[in-house]
Amino acid sequence: MTGARRSLRKITPAVLQIATSSIIILKIENGMTLVDPSRGYSLDTSFIQQEHHTNPRRMYSINGADWQYRVDHERLRRQRLARARAEMEADDLGALVLFAGANIRYITGSYQGNWKYNINIRYAVLPRGGEPVLFETAGSDMRNAMLDLPWLKDHIRPAMTWQWAEGAIGEMADKMVASILEVLKEHGVENEKIGLDNLDLPALHAMEKAGLRVVNGWPAMSRARVVKTVDEIEQLKMAAAIGDAAMWHVKHDWLKPGISERQIEAKVHEFMLSRGCEIIYDIIVASGGNTSPYRRWATDKLIQQGDLLIIDINAVGPGGYFIDFVRTFKCAAKMTRQEIDLYRETYDSMYAGMENLRPGKTTADVVAKFPEYDDDKYGTVTLQQFAHSIGITLYEGMWMSRAYSMKYPAEIKENMYFAIETFAGHPGLPQTCRLEENVLVTKGGPSVFTKMEHMAEAVAGYRPGEFHHAEIFGYPQE
Repeated sequence: MTGARRSLRKITPAVLQIATSSIIILKIENGMTLVDPSRGYSLDTSFIQQEHHTNPRRMYSINGADWQYRVDHERLRRQRLARARAEMEADDLGALVLFAGANIRYITGSYQGNWKYNINIRYAVLPRGGEPVLFETAGSDMRNAMLDLPWLKDHIRPAMTWQWAEGAIGEMADKMVASILEVLKEHGVENEKIGLDNLDLPALHAMEKAGLRVVNGWPAMSRARVVKTVDEIEQLKMAAAIGDAAMWHVKHDWLKPGISERQIEAKVHEFMLSRGCEIIYDIIVASGGNTSPYRRWATDKLIQQGDLLIIDINAVGPGGYFIDFVRTFKCAAKMTRQEIDLYRETYDSMYAGMENLRPGKTTADVVAKFPEYDDDKYGTVTLQQFAHSIGITLYEGMWMSRAYSMKYPAEIKENMYFAIETFAGHPGLPQTCRLEENVLVTKGGPSVFTKMEHMAEAVAGYRPGEFHHAEIFGYPQE
C-alpha cells in the first residue's frame, strides 16, 4: 500500500475528476477517495425491486447532473474497450485494426460526424496489452480529437489516407500500413495474427507486402458489440423514447389527408433532432398503394383519407445509439376487417417470435414463429420477416432469418438488444401492414423499449411488453 500511496500523490486534478465517477477502491491520505472508473457505482434498487436499466419507464435525462448518477460515460468507454479486448484474446489476435467508424467509436469513444464513418480516411489500432491508438484525419480534425478525447492522451496520430489518391494510391496505402506497423512493433505483436474489420484491395495488398498476417477481425468486434453494457442500454432507452414521441405525433398530430409522405418524413426529422438525436439515418414513409408492394422510401405522394401508413423510424439517438421501429396507422378512417386481419398477422407473429428473445433460446426459436416468406422461397434475407441486433449501428452483430437461422442457430444472451419486425406482404393486396419493436433481452425475458401504442381496433387493448401465455396477444383465442 505504501507504493500505491506514493503513486497517488502524483495524481493530477484531471485524473482525479475522472476517477471519482466510480466505485471506491483506494483512499487518499487527505480523505479524498479514488475510484475504479471501469465499474461505476452500484444503484440501491431494493425499493424498486428491479434493475433500473431493464425498465424503459425508468429513464434518465440526456443531460448530466451532480445530484443523480446517470449515464457514466467513463464506465461506458472502459467497459466497451474491455469487451473488445476480451474477444480479441478469444480469437488469439495480436491486435485489431479497425476502419469502420462504429468500431472505432466503440473502442476509442471518438466521433466526428456520420460522414467520416465508412470512407476509410481514419482508423484505430488496439494492440494486445496496450491502449487503443486513433489515427485521425490530419489538420483541424486531429487537433479537435486531441482536445475532445483526453482519455486517449498521447495515442492520437495522423491518419494516412489512400483512397481516391489517383496515381498515389499504392504509395499512400503503404504509408497507412507503415503507420499501423509502427504501433504493432511498439507492442511486439507485428508477427501475430492481426484482425481487420474492413478494407479494400489496395490496403490488403499493402498489408500483404508488409508481411502482416491479416485475418478476419469482424467476428471479435461483432461479439463484443452484440451484448450491451448498462450505459449502452440506458442510451438505447433514451433513443426509444424519442422515437416513441415522434411516432405519437405522426398518429395524433401530423397524419391528415393532403399531407405528403415527405412532409411526414420532414416533421419526424425536425422533431427528433430537436429532442437530442445525433443524426436521422432514414425515415421510411409509405402510404396507400405504396404499402403493397412495400416501398421502403418516402415519396412526394399525397396521403388520402383511408390510406394505411407504414412509418419506419431509423435514427441515431443520444450517445450514438439507434432507434429502429415501425408502426402502421390508418388515415382519418376506421380499419377494415381485412386490414385488421393483416395487422394481427404481423402483430401475432412478431410477439410470438419476441417471446423467444430470452437467455438460452436461439435465433432458430425466434424465426420458427415467423410465417413462411420469401426468405424461405429464395434462401436469402428480405429484412421483412426478420430480427436484428442494434446499437451504435442499425445492424449490429446478429441477423435472424428463416433463410439460415434454423440451420445455424445462435445463442441469445442477456443484455442483447434487438429490433424484431414482421410484414404481411401477400400478392394482390390494395394495402398492407408492417410492424417492428425494439427489445432488450433480460434475465426474465424480453423487455419492450418501444412503447408507442398499437391500433386499438386491431389488438383490443393489448399493451406491449405484457406476456400472458395463452393471452399473449391480448384478445381471446379463436
